[in-house]
Amino acid sequence: MTRIAIALQNDYADWEPALLMAATRYWLDCEVVTASPYGKPVTSMGGLKVTPDIGFDAIDAERFDALIIPGGYAWEKGVAFDFTALATAFRDGGKVLGGICAAASALAATGVLDGVAHTGNSLASHMKYPGYRGEAHYVDQPQAIRDTKIVTAAGSAPDTFTIEVLKALDLYGPEAEEELAIFAAEHRR
Repeated sequence: MTRIAIALQNDYADWEPALLMAATRYWLDCEVVTASPYGKPVTSMGGLKVTPDIGFDAIDAERFDALIIPGGYAWEKGVAFDFTALATAFRDGGKVLGGICAAASALAATGVLDGVAHTGNSLASHMKYPGYRGEAHYVDQPQAIRDTKIVTAAGSAPDTFTIEVLKALDLYGPEAEEELAIFAAEHRR
């Protein structure tokens, strides 16, 4: 069974991991495990209160197939968790690593995006981090990008983020495509 860790912290953007969590848990029978700093309850930007399953210290690249980090205001407030060790472990272990919105910029800060195509809210958002060296690989587009097993997206792209994460996990087949097409329908003209 595919195991996915969703890393939540206070003020996370609740809409960003929601579709991925529902698709993997409900339609694809994956185990979705929520985590937070020290396993303590967190509250999303929308006021959703979540009691996570585990603490960040229990996320192990050997035990999970993917680490997904939603964005939110923790980075703007200067209180975000440093995901460098976890991001590096998942990348080096050949596991799926996803960051959306401010979390894509947080991944940029770790160096894991320096050699892969990636996107996010903006290049300027990534450039705020002095350790970022991936500007030559930044792609300015509204849809999520997957390069190897790393997936990034702007906060406005939870549907394509979900699709690209599923592709990286080899879970994107006809059933997932059919179910998720509904969520992207408003973007077709």
